[in-house]
Amino acid sequence: MTYASLLGVISVTGRPRWNRIASNHLAALLFVTFAVYAHRDLYPLATFTKQPQDISEGWLLWTKVVILAFIGALFPVISPRHYVPFDPADPADTPHPEQIAPWLSMLTYSWEDPIVYLAYRMPHLSHEKLPPLADQDRSKNLVKKSFPELDPFSGSKRRHIFFGLMKVYRTEYMILALMISFYAVASVGSPIGINYLLLYLETNGEGAVVRPWVWIAWLFLGPTVGSLAIQWYTFLATRVLVRTEGTITQLVFEHALRIRMKAELPDDSRNSGEPATVSSPDTPSITQRRTAAQEGPDGSDDEMTHASSASDSSSPLRMATLKTKDTKSAREDDDNQMPKSSADNLVGKMNNLVTTDLTNIIEGRDFLFLVLYIPLQTALCIWFLYGILGGSALVGLVVMVLLFPLPGYVGKRIQTVQIKKMHKTDARVQTVTETMNVLRMVKLFGWENKMDKKITEKREEELVWTWKQKILELINNNLNLAIPLLTMLATYSTYTLIMGQTLSASKVFSSMSIFDIMKVQLQAVFYLVADLIQAKVSLDRVNSFLVDTELLDSFSKTDERGTPLFSQSEEESTVIGFRNALFAWSNRSNGSLTPSKRQFTLHIDDQVFFHRGRINLIVGPTGSGKTSMLMALLGEMHFIPSGPTSWFNLPRKGGVAYAAQESWVQNETIRENILFGSPYDATRYKKVLYQCALERDLTLFEAGDRTEVGEKGLTLSGGQKARITLARAIYSSAQILLLDDILAALDVHTSKWIVDKCLAGDLVKGRTVILVTHNVAMTSVIAHFVVSLGSNGRIVSQGSISDAIAKDGKLAAEMAKEQEAIEEAIEETIDQEPDTIDAEQEVEAETAVDGKLVVAEEILEGHISWPAFKLYLASLGGQYPLLFWVVFVGLMVITDLVDSVQTWFLGYWASQYEDHAPSEVKVESYLVVYALLLVLASIGYLSGWAIYYYGSMRASKTIHKKLIVSVLGTTLRWLDTTPTSRVITRCTQDIRAIDGPFAQGIGMAVEGSLKMLVKLGAVVLMTPVFLVPGVVVGVIGGIVGRIYMKAQLSVKREMSIAKAPVLGHFGAAIAGLTSIRAYGAQESFKQKSLVRIDRYTKSARMFYNLNRWVCVRIDSMGALFSAGLAAYLVYGPSGSQPSNIGFSLNMAVGFSSMILWWVRILNEVEVNGNSLERIDSYIQIEQEPKPTEGGQPPAYWPASGDLRVEKLSARYSSDGPKVLKDLSFHIASGERVGIVGRTGSGKSSLTLSLLRSIFTDGEVYYDGIPTRSLNLEALRSNVTIIPQIPELLTGTLRQNLDPFDQHDDAVLNDALRSAGLFAVQDESDEGRLTLDSPISSGGGNLSVGQRQILALARAMVRGSKLLILDEATSAIDYKTDSAIQSSLRNSLHDVTQIIVAHRLHSIIDADKIMVLDAGKLVEFGSPWELLQNEKGVLRALVDESGDKKALYALAAGEVSKVEGHS
Repeated sequence: MTYASLLGVISVTGRPRWNRIASNHLAALLFVTFAVYAHRDLYPLATFTKQPQDISEGWLLWTKVVILAFIGALFPVISPRHYVPFDPADPADTPHPEQIAPWLSMLTYSWEDPIVYLAYRMPHLSHEKLPPLADQDRSKNLVKKSFPELDPFSGSKRRHIFFGLMKVYRTEYMILALMISFYAVASVGSPIGINYLLLYLETNGEGAVVRPWVWIAWLFLGPTVGSLAIQWYTFLATRVLVRTEGTITQLVFEHALRIRMKAELPDDSRNSGEPATVSSPDTPSITQRRTAAQEGPDGSDDEMTHASSASDSSSPLRMATLKTKDTKSAREDDDNQMPKSSADNLVGKMNNLVTTDLTNIIEGRDFLFLVLYIPLQTALCIWFLYGILGGSALVGLVVMVLLFPLPGYVGKRIQTVQIKKMHKTDARVQTVTETMNVLRMVKLFGWENKMDKKITEKREEELVWTWKQKILELINNNLNLAIPLLTMLATYSTYTLIMGQTLSASKVFSSMSIFDIMKVQLQAVFYLVADLIQAKVSLDRVNSFLVDTELLDSFSKTDERGTPLFSQSEEESTVIGFRNALFAWSNRSNGSLTPSKRQFTLHIDDQVFFHRGRINLIVGPTGSGKTSMLMALLGEMHFIPSGPTSWFNLPRKGGVAYAAQESWVQNETIRENILFGSPYDATRYKKVLYQCALERDLTLFEAGDRTEVGEKGLTLSGGQKARITLARAIYSSAQILLLDDILAALDVHTSKWIVDKCLAGDLVKGRTVILVTHNVAMTSVIAHFVVSLGSNGRIVSQGSISDAIAKDGKLAAEMAKEQEAIEEAIEETIDQEPDTIDAEQEVEAETAVDGKLVVAEEILEGHISWPAFKLYLASLGGQYPLLFWVVFVGLMVITDLVDSVQTWFLGYWASQYEDHAPSEVKVESYLVVYALLLVLASIGYLSGWAIYYYGSMRASKTIHKKLIVSVLGTTLRWLDTTPTSRVITRCTQDIRAIDGPFAQGIGMAVEGSLKMLVKLGAVVLMTPVFLVPGVVVGVIGGIVGRIYMKAQLSVKREMSIAKAPVLGHFGAAIAGLTSIRAYGAQESFKQKSLVRIDRYTKSARMFYNLNRWVCVRIDSMGALFSAGLAAYLVYGPSGSQPSNIGFSLNMAVGFSSMILWWVRILNEVEVNGNSLERIDSYIQIEQEPKPTEGGQPPAYWPASGDLRVEKLSARYSSDGPKVLKDLSFHIASGERVGIVGRTGSGKSSLTLSLLRSIFTDGEVYYDGIPTRSLNLEALRSNVTIIPQIPELLTGTLRQNLDPFDQHDDAVLNDALRSAGLFAVQDESDEGRLTLDSPISSGGGNLSVGQRQILALARAMVRGSKLLILDEATSAIDYKTDSAIQSSLRNSLHDVTQIIVAHRLHSIIDADKIMVLDAGKLVEFGSPWELLQNEKGVLRALVDESGDKKALYALAAGEVSKVEGHS
């Protein structure tokens, strides 16, 4: 007593640390004292034979017991806990309830009550309303705790990541092992309670020691304690899960910042020797499994995905297995050697690691079930069965073991089929992803039907294997149902026939519960083993990524021989340049970086020093390694020393900025893209906008520089992206600027402005600029030093511009050619900023007043809409929906009735021994009837589910078809405002949810509802008075379920939406990896990643904890129902036989344990229904006109390219302003027509209106037929447009030229020759492009120039009579451009060509020139005619140029040619 008092004083007056120790010690002491009294004086009250040992104390005894119960047992669990911050220096402003809630509140999850009821009262529970993150869940704290055990660069040992994770979570896994052991013991509580209760009734209490109310209480406490134990297990396991998600995502991200970028070809990874990556066809399956991450709620994170719908849920173990599966569904360049654009492949592979593989890893977290729980549970089951059935239990065990290989064999077949099915799924997803990525091109080429047919074929192949998989799973489920029943049959047969024993209700119904537990274990083994194998494979892949991926040289300081990579003297440390160096894209021979079989190597044979504080140029032909030289300086390439004096250097002290040729922008505002984390300086910022020619662009966006650029900058033109990328470099304070062909995407006027105002301006003065360019003549006036590269990757010359020209004849010729084009712009660009925005952007900006052009995805509120459900339910039944549902529901009812009759029949058989001598009971007859019932149940189950699966296949096929047709048939305007990733998610992730979890969920919901009704009906039949309690329990369960689902749906949606930015940031960062590293912005991006992970973690933790809240409540309610029924049957009006009481209890336990299962299945259906609703919303999107019979043109059409336009007007939206105004003109067949005009004049709008891609008025006659009367496919398949940014598909070059195999190789090679490919590559070069050359995703292994050449060749292959070129040769050097222009004039003389061009030289010799201004046609005629008009716009442009004579001569030459022909 004195000691307890002393502890009490210390707990009140001591320091916080001693306070806690004393309080905990005092609580433990008082609890032990209470436990002693409970054993001595409370336990005897539960027996017939014992008396309390301290009863002589009278009322004083019970006073002490009550006080001790309060202070020793109750107070410690209801007192709030003390908040202990993870980092005392950084405590949370508001602790998470989880950190301060009393233990009773923690065990019952009552601390969630306020958030659950708040969610129930609101339409949608927003992220801000969720509790703050617990300290230990904050990603920065997770990184501190776990990286030293996981990250090789944070000091972890060189061991497998599994052992690192186990060390990080060792405490959690020790508690998990303890909880799972508690649960194993508690799960046999109900069978023991039923056994002793029925035994008491059978013997009328003779010889009973323990009072029956104890066993009734056991029926309540067993499941409740078991539920608390398994829910605490799951609470800890899901906490580990979410933390692991955050940790591994950040771990992979930070490691990605260290790896070398290599372009992977479609089959590269199979030979690459890098286990960390997967082959390209797998890449889309990321998108497929991406946790809807992309935009919104995906498949359910419910715990039942893999649970067999057929299982009898009467066993609480079944629920345990389901509960632990809490997450099943929750989850540029000029050089062809430079693989920057391989980012798509690389992002795909690393996305696989943080989505598919991460999901596999966290789903393998329950390995304790396999190694601890199932062996322990099996031992307890056998011990119990042996105790009541003797040796026959061992016979049953032998039968189970002998039959065990059957589901194993079927499971193996399922795996084989699943692998083949996944290959087919990947093939479909690959096709869908490719199609969606180039959807704009598909529409402009009129390929919708062909692509639809191609995707449908892939879908048909996938569904064939899906059907096989479902049927095998059905057979396996049936075996899992039948094996325990056959085991029971063998056990009871042995017990009665061979051992000659008599059955009784206590033996039958308690052993039946045990067999149910063993049945669920049998099912669990298969799923757990499959999960663990997948987890092992995925862990190996993550581990391999961390250990085996090739890193930048700066992270592996020595070469393979262990020698330092380079050394240099002190005075050379400020020098920028190379000496005797070789650089390759990989230090291994596995990276397929080009179409070549060899690796490209950059050779620096002597030394190159760039001039500090000056402008340096790197020039050379396409594919010579200009970009590679910049990458070598940045340390992105592998440095190969050629001798002891080899070195290279790029001083980082003053900062480095880099502008990539393939412009990289983040999905943020224009201002945020330019600032890139630098502080805002208004004066400097305005000057940058002016010098980078961005001022006019910003005036055309209503939100100005607050305009969001969208995913991959989709709201910007190519030129705008290039200038924003340049502006980012110029605005930065970096002393060294590396600029990679920044002028390629700009017209000559804008290029001239950038050179004069920006590169020669005050913001660049004194900074070192290294500029890769084709525009040698234009930039030569500001260049102080020039490095010229040859096609073999070696330096041809270095020095002044005159030195370079003297040593390189090709360069001199190209400069002369270029000079002509430049001089046109000289007069135009004097003190006048060029117009630099397309009309489309101008119109689109009108809708972007708040800067958000991309339509934000709506967060759905409330429950899934009826039209979406109706779409699926109607598709299930096909043409006969009523018949389908009658047959399916009928068979399920028959199966459930037979199932219940089986249970009753066993009790009836046992009851015969009460009224007859054992010899009179015909055991054989009962066995035959029982076997027949077993066969009948199996037939009904198989038939019903087979019919349902057939319907689900039909629904999957129908909905996928509708979705694809809808997306392919939508308008370009809709595509502009919808990110491609969102569309891909619908076609992959959401379709996957419809194929799997949603289809399974609907069937299980129907089956579960019927099973519950049958079980409740059986209870009411035997005990009519329990109709009301049964209905009340069902109603309360439903109400609790609805309250839970309201909160759960909101949190699930927030969780899914929070996942998208994590992956979006991940993908954007990898795409711009070179830029991030060049700027040294890695830390900033790491911090942004942590912020996004925190947001996801906050909602994910709440999501899983809500599941615990509902599980504990419904489990307890169900246990209370079973215990209440037992109490009524024992203490209520007598008369019932023990066999009927056992049957009622069995049905009641089954019913009550199914309430939770039923609520969770409905929740799963609703959550997965989000995918259905999202698909349904995409089926309803705006559509282009559908084809009609009358829209088919005659067979001969088009015989010519004659084009007549009458009063054509166009707008981008039905109620938007006109961007073209009453245009009328005629272009004869075979004419070349150039279109000129300032940006925003309507040039691109005209090309789109000819293809009816935007809203038009007026008439366009193509070969005499009005295009308005034609089907869009007929029109677009007979017109070819080549956009400025070409789009290529993964595959071979042949597949890109001829995707539908319509032409032979001769035609394709002719097109390549005409397009100028052979002019830019040496026939003897082993790396030359051929028809069999592989093309990586988006053409990442080709230079931009090569991609434009292939796009031109593809247009020639189509053989259209009308060809539209929209700045199609902007990234091609002048020599190649000349060859292509010559080819266009000569090879396509019978094709009408409409050329939108920035260079007057390329169209001045056209047959006609069209001049547009503000959407109006101001001039149209032959160049010579227009030049005769002294007040004409074209004449003004030509007269202002510095090359007036040459242009007049070219125009006059065209006239003489025409006269000569006539």
